[in-house]
Amino acid sequence: MQNKGKNMFSAHKYLLKFILLLLLINPQNLIVGQTVAPDSALQVILDELEGTNLSLSEALNFARKNSTSIGQAEASYLEALGSLRKERGYFDPELYFNISYQDLKEPTASFFSGADVLLTKQTQSETGLRLKLPFGTQLDFSLNTLSLKSNSQFAFLNPQYTAFGSLSFRQPLLAGFTATGRKDLTKAELELDAAKFNFDQNVLAVNTEVEKTYWQLYAAERDYGVQKIVRDRASEFLREMELREKAGIVGPDQVASSKTFLAEQELLLIDRDEDLDKISDQLAVLIGVRPEGESLRFRTVDDPPTGFAITPVDELIEYVLKNNQDLLALKKKIDIAHSLVDAASWEYLPRLDLVGSLVSSGIGGNSQDVIFGSDTLRTTSSGSFGNMLSQVFNRKFPGWSVGIELSIPIGFRSGLGEKDRLEASAMNIEQQYTELIRILEQSVRTAHRELSHGNDRLKIAKVGVEAAQEQIRIGLIEFQNGRITALELVQLSEDFAIAQRRYSDALVRSVTAAANLRQLTSGKYPDGIDF
Repeated sequence: MQNKGKNMFSAHKYLLKFILLLLLINPQNLIVGQTVAPDSALQVILDELEGTNLSLSEALNFARKNSTSIGQAEASYLEALGSLRKERGYFDPELYFNISYQDLKEPTASFFSGADVLLTKQTQSETGLRLKLPFGTQLDFSLNTLSLKSNSQFAFLNPQYTAFGSLSFRQPLLAGFTATGRKDLTKAELELDAAKFNFDQNVLAVNTEVEKTYWQLYAAERDYGVQKIVRDRASEFLREMELREKAGIVGPDQVASSKTFLAEQELLLIDRDEDLDKISDQLAVLIGVRPEGESLRFRTVDDPPTGFAITPVDELIEYVLKNNQDLLALKKKIDIAHSLVDAASWEYLPRLDLVGSLVSSGIGGNSQDVIFGSDTLRTTSSGSFGNMLSQVFNRKFPGWSVGIELSIPIGFRSGLGEKDRLEASAMNIEQQYTELIRILEQSVRTAHRELSHGNDRLKIAKVGVEAAQEQIRIGLIEFQNGRITALELVQLSEDFAIAQRRYSDALVRSVTAAANLRQLTSGKYPDGIDF
């Protein structure tokens, strides 16, 4: 008797679930040709959902403006731009100027000093232009002037003007010329390119994440709507069971089963509601905008697309390996590492510099008589300050010098150690590059596989939904004629629910795969790929 009672209780429970599902299922609800075929009750619930309407394009625009990830990538790009400007400025000419004035009183003991206390007033200036060239040459154009006024009786020029002009240079001969002369500029240029690639790819990654989250919110809204219908029907069925119990049609066991089923649906509805809030919060973090007013969540207004273009996987992989911006950024880092290794291959060598200069001098001042014993002497080198400068620029008193400077480090350990370190760093980046190639290839194949099966998966899933619904229609007739049991009807309803989930899963997987391919192809899939 106990086993019989248990069997009857189980049968009633299955029958109850079946009847509730029948209330949700209408063979006319499935509209051929639409992405999703909600019944009128579900659509009413979706229309009545509270929240701020948000389209996918709006979400992407908000993310572009407010995403912290994009902001960080942009800051890195601006930092690289500043570094490049700094390194370019290393080769800008540098103009320098200094001036000093001295007023001295010096005691003297020599007759030739020309005074017991020698008074001198001296003004000295230096001006010039320094220049560094990309192949390591250092140039220095300078002009030094000196104006000296003294109380010495033996000063032939008072005040006396002297000037010294020079063009000096230093050229490293064993430093690889541009390999070391512009290594920091080359590094900055490549880092800017890498930062630009990283920024563009980061924008794509954020867009992809926003799109995926948007469709997750879309699916969560539908899950909530379906669950609310189930909850409402369970509540109505409980009231009906309570009325039938009072009429003596059913027993208290069926009322208890109805209460248990309703409680389960109430809990599931709370879970779906929390899922909505959770996914909406995730979307708000990605786009940097909260729902308006007192709204707790966003509402989707767009439907997922279907029918994606299918490109041969080998062509996709070839395109991605040539154009993926993450890969291009890493390739720039490899170029940086190789340029530093190339420079280090020269820098550990002995330092051998060619140095030289072209010089010119000039003199001028106010000539005065110098009495020396019985002789009165006068210099012929007088002239104004301008005459003195003219002598310098016209190289009236020229000169030149040239030489070699050699410096040999003992052991070469510092330079060779740096070279070994840079070579190991380059090897590490090359391994990262190879690893990224393999990851990208795997990701492309995975996304392509899901997308290539996506259209067929959607068609088959739709057929499955239609077939499952037809099974229920036939099963209901057979149940009424006593050909199948309530347990078998419940199984048919569960098959229909599985078919619906598979259809939704097929839709989401296709959209996700397409978004992943857009990110992998740096935004070119499907229309911008040019092979």
